[in-house]
Amino acid sequence: MTRVNLIDYGAGNLRSLRAAFERLGADVETTSDAARVRHAQLLVLPGVGAAGPAMAALAEGGLAEAIGAAEAPLLGVCLGMQLLFERSFEGDVACLGLLAGSVVPITWAPRVPHMGWNDVLPAGDHTLASALPAVCYFAHSYAVSPGDRGVVVAETEVGGRALPSVVADGRVAGVQFHPEKSGPAGRSLLQQWLRDAA
Repeated sequence: MTRVNLIDYGAGNLRSLRAAFERLGADVETTSDAARVRHAQLLVLPGVGAAGPAMAALAEGGLAEAIGAAEAPLLGVCLGMQLLFERSFEGDVACLGLLAGSVVPITWAPRVPHMGWNDVLPAGDHTLASALPAVCYFAHSYAVSPGDRGVVVAETEVGGRALPSVVADGRVAGVQFHPEKSGPAGRSLLQQWLRDAA
């Protein structure tokens, strides 16, 4: 059975993510143990809140180093996706650096935070795009600005500008929305990630 390790660094959406993966038949373990993260079969980095406190919590527990050293497929969700990049302007903090690029404030949209249901449209050639297009639930005030356009799998329009909403490169993938709150569309994307990871 597929074992998914949810990385617990104090983020708030662990329970709903765990339930979403269990509905797909995965064996889910929530862990804050760096050794378990380093040797996991599959990793999920959740996220609710701000980049600075999240990175501080990951560093304090040795989790940031373990995530970087792990060889397992890794999925970042919402803030977890943003933490995959090099630096966030939210607190001007260094992030995990697994993907090139930065995280910038959404200054051009009429309303921030950007919350609600939005289209997720394929923008790249990747197996995750087979679960798209979809309508998914978002809640964020910052967006990723990748250094390599090739990592962008899908985009979502916010305030007249297309933002990356799914990214992937090698073992690392991320979604800006909350698949665990996005009904059948979210389940399809998580299922595709599990298939890819297997």
